[in-house]
Amino acid sequence: MHFLKSFILILILTAFNKSLAQPLTSKNLDKIVAKIDNYYILKSEVETLVVRSKAQNQPIDRCQALESLAVQKLLVAKAEIDSVIVDEDMVEGQLDGRMDEMVRIYGSEKNIVEQFNKSLETLKSEVRQQVKEQLTAQKMQESITETSKVTPFEVKKFFNQIPKDSLPTIPSEVIVGQIVRFGKLTPSQKSDLIARLKDLKTRVEKGESFEKLAMEYSEDQGSRQYGGDLGWAKRGQMVPEFEATAMQMAPNEMSDVVESSFGFHLIQTLDIRGQEYHARHILLRPEYSRLDMSEPTHFLDSLRNEIIKDSLKFEKAAKLFSEDENSKYSGGIMQDPSGSNKMPLDLSMEPNLYFTVDTMKVGTVSAPLPYRAADGKTGMRLLYIKEKYNPHKANLKDDYEKLKDYALMDKKNSEIDKWFKDAIAEVFIKIDPEYNTCKLFEQ
Repeated sequence: MHFLKSFILILILTAFNKSLAQPLTSKNLDKIVAKIDNYYILKSEVETLVVRSKAQNQPIDRCQALESLAVQKLLVAKAEIDSVIVDEDMVEGQLDGRMDEMVRIYGSEKNIVEQFNKSLETLKSEVRQQVKEQLTAQKMQESITETSKVTPFEVKKFFNQIPKDSLPTIPSEVIVGQIVRFGKLTPSQKSDLIARLKDLKTRVEKGESFEKLAMEYSEDQGSRQYGGDLGWAKRGQMVPEFEATAMQMAPNEMSDVVESSFGFHLIQTLDIRGQEYHARHILLRPEYSRLDMSEPTHFLDSLRNEIIKDSLKFEKAAKLFSEDENSKYSGGIMQDPSGSNKMPLDLSMEPNLYFTVDTMKVGTVSAPLPYRAADGKTGMRLLYIKEKYNPHKANLKDDYEKLKDYALMDKKNSEIDKWFKDAIAEVFIKIDPEYNTCKLFEQ
């Protein structure tokens, strides 16, 4: 069970990342196949997980799929018993993130609605409970292993216990830097956005509901469904332009158009108490695909020439001029989702990044290339190859951080195995006879 649990727990947290972007299995599979305390597992969930695991190149059979789902339900059931609660804001944040990812995949909200024949609000509603359960399971798992640590001695011991013929092969990796400059609004685009928000302000002043207009026109997916309501915020939480405006107004007062890094806002302050304020807004964003790329292209082309002539080091140029807040302070060096500077050089990379980096040599800087950020902003960027690493068998010298992660995961899995033995005895579990051959939770 130990190895399987390692796989299962990772699967719990990742298998549904694209659940909003893929249609569910047909309803004729829907029947209850397991009950874990007060939580149920449907046959459709099992079959869908099998399909999605195959699509992620981590195929599992239906027994493993059922066990992974049962593990999640068990964690959730125990979380309820132990009063481990997930904040609703975190659930909404996850849902908003998935919706933003869908917009990136499908190109627009309109395309999503047409693809699924459902409103965005309906899609979010359908997976809200699923997301809450996943986050609860994750929080419960973290609470079990929150004090787990490994020493250098334990890492070395873990490595020495791996048979030499079973050492993992570390694939090709690369350390990549980037300098990003975003596209600029044309004067006509900016004028259009400002005029649209001024028109909405006039409509509110003439008696229309700010809330209803926000629900219809705002492009902030997180607050749109709440009529633009952002809730209470403390000083320092919002971007400076937004906060300065919201805190200067009296309750129910509306702002003129405010520009920030997110777009253009029409803000209404609802209340203020000390260093906190309650506001709502209508946000309009530029059409990023139509931004002017001439300025960032010329800027980066000139900057590249300075770097090539060695008049300016890439890392310093990134800190001074890059507009990507996630990488500029580390000299432009990008990180993978785990936080490592060493990124796998394979198709798990963003395709445009992979096909460019794969052909570059260490120390070279690319010409300006089109770039699209996770939030949809578009621009241009320079890429820089700092290091490349060929595939090799894992060793303590080159791969200590990875081996440390593996050793810590192994230790956490041992602690979770022990926790499960106790938890199974405390929670009611009933499995449909169709799955009797699966031998769930056996050691």
